[in-house]
Amino acid sequence: MATRGAPLLPARYYVLFCDWLKSVGVNIEQLLKQSRIDANEFFGPDAMLTLEQVDALLDQSFEATGRPDLGFDWGRQIKLSSHDILGYALLSSPTLDYALRLSSRFYRLMTPTFRLSYRRNAEVAEMEFSPVMSMKPQTLRFHIEGISVSVHDQVRILLGGTMPPYDYYVSIAQPAYHQRYRELNPARWHFEAQQTPGMRVALSANLVDRTLEMSDRTALQMAESRCEALLEHVSQGSGLADWVTMMLHEARDGMPTLDDLAHILHITSRTLDRRLRKEGQHFLDIAKQVRHEKARNLLAGGKMSVTQVALQLGYQDVANFTRAFKRDSGMSPTEFISAERK
Repeated sequence: MATRGAPLLPARYYVLFCDWLKSVGVNIEQLLKQSRIDANEFFGPDAMLTLEQVDALLDQSFEATGRPDLGFDWGRQIKLSSHDILGYALLSSPTLDYALRLSSRFYRLMTPTFRLSYRRNAEVAEMEFSPVMSMKPQTLRFHIEGISVSVHDQVRILLGGTMPPYDYYVSIAQPAYHQRYRELNPARWHFEAQQTPGMRVALSANLVDRTLEMSDRTALQMAESRCEALLEHVSQGSGLADWVTMMLHEARDGMPTLDDLAHILHITSRTLDRRLRKEGQHFLDIAKQVRHEKARNLLAGGKMSVTQVALQLGYQDVANFTRAFKRDSGMSPTEFISAERK
């Protein structure tokens, strides 16, 4: 089913999605056929998909349903048991803190599309999810929303069904169906609250120190050992330049620096720069191209002034933006707007 050498995603999460689609009347056999996914392989216990196959599945799903909230409903279907042996390890953890550290350590077993970072201090514990593969905007939003929603349900289950208010900071815009997020009380949702694509979850330190009801040291040791063995067989993805381009395109309120993106990947800026050069790319060239494309799109949209566009792209003054835009396009921002309106 999957193309050899391409990053692979566990199909089990998308099987859950298709089960839900079937419950709302979608013809799954036809959907998979249109997505060019072999149904016999798709429903196998160890099935994997390429990102291109996931893109096709989502394209067909949005078209078949006409609904924008598919990511939300997908997230509601994902349970701790959905993660196979890793889910068993999480349930057997002594505390929520331990379970979150396990999730961060073995998140690659769930999906290669995102990285989970976990950190805490005396007052706050934070999970931060950042995309590490280049994705189409629709696919990226679907996963940001689905992962966010699923985390709420899984943390609530680990804590025995009750938890105090806590906060989500997500990069996506507030959806038209934002009232649905009331289903996830007591979580407080903050949209367009991350500069780069992804989401951050903030919990009180006291909460993550809570003992879990199903803690089992023997079961945990067995499950961790199995996770370690599985992780050794998971290959690393490629296409770093595509990921950098996506992160710059989807960023809000300025442009991430080389250091910012290296921090997300837990590598040095020198290492990121070297890996880009191995792909024949340079960060400054990518950033320049993306900034110019975003400038053209924002100016053509007609909703922002030249000054607002300059600030949105991280320029400290309009003059620098005007010079850069004219150098790259042969006309000033004002002239470009006039040409677009003709």
